[in-house]
Parts: sequence; C-alpha cells; structure tokens
Amino acid sequence: MSTVEQDTQASSNGAGAKTIPVTNKATGELIGHGPDLDREQIAELAARARRAQPAWDAIGFDGRAEVMFALRRWLVANSDRLLQTIADENGKVWEDAQLELFYTADALSFWGKRAKKYLKDQTFRPHSPFLFGAKAILRYRPYGVVGVIGPWNYPLINNFGDAIPALMAGNTVLLKPSSITPLTSLLVAEGMREIGAPEDVFLVASGAGGAGSAVVDFTDMVHFTGSTETGKKIMAQAAETVTPVTLELGSSDPMLVCADADLDRAAGAALFYSMQNGGQTCISVERVYVEEPVYEEFVSKVTDRARTLRQGVPAGAGSMDVGAVTMADQADIVERHVRDAVEKGAKVVVGGSRNDHSGGIFFQPTVLRDVDHTMEIMKEETFGPTLPIMRVRDVDEAIRLANDSEFGLDSSVFTRDRAKGEAIARRIDAGATVVNDCMTNYFATEVPIGGIKESGIGARHGATGIQKYCHPHNILVTRFAPKKSPLFFPHEKRTTKAIGFFIKLLYGRGKRRKA
Repeated sequence: MSTVEQDTQASSNGAGAKTIPVTNKATGELIGHGPDLDREQIAELAARARRAQPAWDAIGFDGRAEVMFALRRWLVANSDRLLQTIADENGKVWEDAQLELFYTADALSFWGKRAKKYLKDQTFRPHSPFLFGAKAILRYRPYGVVGVIGPWNYPLINNFGDAIPALMAGNTVLLKPSSITPLTSLLVAEGMREIGAPEDVFLVASGAGGAGSAVVDFTDMVHFTGSTETGKKIMAQAAETVTPVTLELGSSDPMLVCADADLDRAAGAALFYSMQNGGQTCISVERVYVEEPVYEEFVSKVTDRARTLRQGVPAGAGSMDVGAVTMADQADIVERHVRDAVEKGAKVVVGGSRNDHSGGIFFQPTVLRDVDHTMEIMKEETFGPTLPIMRVRDVDEAIRLANDSEFGLDSSVFTRDRAKGEAIARRIDAGATVVNDCMTNYFATEVPIGGIKESGIGARHGATGIQKYCHPHNILVTRFAPKKSPLFFPHEKRTTKAIGFFIKLLYGRGKRRKA
C-alpha cells in the first residue's frame, strides 16, 4: 500500500473510499491518490483536533519546540523523498523544491526558538490615574483549532509556513492543501506520526469541492493563501460566524531599475525572480520599469540570459532551469496575457508560446518589451514564466506606474545608491520592498511581510506572524481596592466636582493657543 493510500484511510478515519488522482505535472503520469474527504469527515477531523488542543497547549513552548525540532530533523533525513514529491506533483525543478525545504527547515528552527519570546506575558503600569497602583497583564491565548487553507504552487512553504507558528502558539491545525498538490502535506503528516508527535495536533483535510468551506466552518481561526477571488469568498463566509481570518492573496509585483543600477545584477535578478518556480510565486517579479537611458542595454542583457534557459521535464539536480505550469487553467491565462500584449504593440523577444511536451503543460520562458499599462500583463496577475519590461522617463514615472495597481504585496528597486533605493522603497505602495534584490525579504522571518490593497490582510513572520494565531487576554490586577470607589453609585456632587477639578488640573495645562 502506498504512502498516499495509507494516509487516505487514516485521514478519513477509515471511511475514505473517495480519492483524488494526483499527476506529475511535467509528464501527466499518475503518481498517487489523495483523500477526497466530505464535509462530515472534515467535521470529525476538526473535532479530533479540538479534543487534542488543550493537552497540546499544556505542554508549553519548550514541549512544542521539541516536536518542531524533531520534525525538522525528519525533513532533512527524508529530504530526497520529500523533494521528489514536491517536484513531481508541481512539475517544478529540483532547485525550486529544495528552496521549499530550506525555508521550512529554517522556519521550524525560528519559531521553535522565538515563539516563547513573542508570546510571553507582558506587564504594564496603566497611564490613567484612575488605575493608580494597578498592574495590567497582556497574555496571548491560542484560538483553539486553526484552519490553514493552502495553495498549489508551494505545497511545503506556504502550508507549513503558516501551520508551524499556529502550532507553536498552542493551537492544533487542520490543514487543507490544494487538491492539485496534496501529497506533500500528506507526507509531512506521516513524518509527524513517525516522530511521535501528539496524536491529532496536526491533521490534513484533503479534498476537492467544498473541503475548504468546511474547514472555515469548523475551525476557530483561518489563514488562507491563494487567489484574491477565492480569498474574498472565504472572508465573506468567515464573517457569518465572525471567525477571524488572515489572507495572502494575488499580486503583480513591480521591479524598478534606475539608470545608475548594476545592470548585470538587475538583469540576472529580473530573469531569475520572474522565472523561478515557473513564475508561479505570489511575490515573483511580474513587471519591470527601466529608466530610458539604460532600457536598451537592460533588455539586451535579459534577452541574452533568457535564451540560455533550459525547460523541460526535471530529472534531478541541475537538469533544468524552468519547470512546468502546474495548472492548465493558469497556462491559458499566461497565453491570453501574452497575446493581448502583442495585439496592443508589445514585442516578444524570447519565447511567447506554449512548449507542451511529454504529457505535461509548459509555457516558454517569455520576455516582452515595449509594454504599457493598456495591457493585461501589466495590470493583472499573470502567474507564469513571463517578464514584461517597460521603458519609463524617470524614477517618478516608475513609482507612479508601480503604484498603479490593485495589488500591493512585494516590490524591488535596483540602484547603486542605497540611500536612494531606500527613499524610493518608501514611496512604493506595497507590503514589502527589497533594494538590489527580489523576494529575499521572505527569508527575513524576524520582520512581518504581508499584502495591502487586494493582496491580503495580515502578515506572516515576526511577532505579528504568531500573535495573529492568538487572541489577546487583558488582565488587570488592582492594588488599592477600597470598599467604595469614587465611581460607585450613588453619584455625589462633591465627588463629581472633585473629578472635574482633577481633569482640568491634569489635562488643561500647557501653552495657550495664540490668537
């Protein structure tokens, strides 16, 4: 019996007759099956997670950290099997899968070490004179069962980048992976069992159709990563039960290249961060704005590099540069955006069409020049191996166009003047900006990263990235507790006048406003 078939039975509590076929996206070959759980089965998983949560919270940060460190060791020990699973079900190259492992292993270390610091009780002395001598305590209490609804493009990074801090906060987690790529999550669930993690603290609700909706209904807090359209639906559903949500949604991230930039570095970064993972990354470079004096040279450097890219069925380390498109519908969007751009005057200098072979779905690494904001590729999220490059007069125009978007997740600026780069970054409407690199801010787990506008609500990483999985509990301990407070009934004129006097004394002083 295969790993996936075993997990089908375990996840469905023995009732799992329905399964989802999973294919290698680069070849089209069947590689396994995942459970297709219905609403009742997911409700049972949530109930199991809820029963397990108090004991999981009770073992404390140190106890939970030991589980995270054990899982990290398991991931490394089983890295070949894990990387092959990620590469196969996504159709991505080995190096893209390896990046997922690197991030997740580091996240297990980071949250295992930092959770206690971020969630420890905080004590305050109240500012109000009404509370003289009192002590205020802020503590963070886990919500209970957290639902994590993950996307198909990064089945390890995105799913477990959220599950790990939720677990470290003392919640149990019900993870709903994409039905396109469920095998990675099922494999990690197997790892949790092998390391002896407490039963039912982490469960996988694999399924199609209404599985995600069921997770929203049966959990106490939800994090969703995926499209803006689906995120809005989840937010609306969660509102019915006032269930808190955080969302990481779509984007169309801009890159600005100044005339004084190191063009070799900028060209290399533009190409890598637009094509890495087949361009199927929420924070990938989706549009580039280059100052006019260096536009032609920049396009030439990108073009020369793009023509050397290898695309095809991955066959292990170093075999390919760009993998497959994971979903057929996504390839259709990429094709439509490129066609629209060409019809409106853009020129394709590399690629430009599908490259399907071996039963998989591929789109050629594509570089376009002479693009503008009348084109879908510059206004919408393409989510594929495309790099449209637009000429701009100056930095001000580049910033204006970068901000001319309904999205605002990540962004980047290239200039040899770091102070100038930081100044430009502060003018970009986005949740994050990198100077002289792209996407690498995602590895700065000490600092929150999240979207604005239609790119999401809330953030990953930093104190915010784990505190969001808790609700704050305010405890006030009074030092002086006389039998009768001046606030108690009945109201007395003398007391009221005294309070009025103190209001004027405490807050009415200061410089008089000049006429």
